[in-house]
Amino acid sequence: MTILLRLLRAVCLFLLGTVATYAECDESIAELRGSWGTAKFNIEVADTPKSRAEGLMFREKLPTSGGMLFVYEQPEHATFWMKNTLIPLDIIFFDFRGQVTSIHRDATPHDTSLIDGGRDVAAVLEINAGIASRLGIDVGSQIRHLSFDRQSAIWPCGADH
Repeated sequence: MTILLRLLRAVCLFLLGTVATYAECDESIAELRGSWGTAKFNIEVADTPKSRAEGLMFREKLPTSGGMLFVYEQPEHATFWMKNTLIPLDIIFFDFRGQVTSIHRDATPHDTSLIDGGRDVAAVLEINAGIASRLGIDVGSQIRHLSFDRQSAIWPCGADH
């Protein structure tokens, strides 16, 4: 009986450790890092076709540290436009590892031109225009968020560096 109790205790400790590791990330927080430093954004997640299609349309403002993270089930060719979007935005595209592959800075409200983020886009972060330049966010920067698979993410949840 003591072997069974030890095994049960070991499983419980493992599970508690896993929960604690993942608890370091929050669904409503996206952290970015690069040679420029780190930044934290309070985000909404758009992870369904409907929520991705709506995005930040018709919103009159976005908090300075706010944003929206668009998450795709599988990496895809991602294009955006600003029709019905009232706020100028920086649009940051990520691969499946959470690395920035492209940035469209200062997207113009109401513009119907397509913004091409490229192929194999796993997620897109929209933030207020000018913040990416002000912080120095560039191609190669990284994101940490629960949406990125722990096994393939460059900066997974639970990792301090």
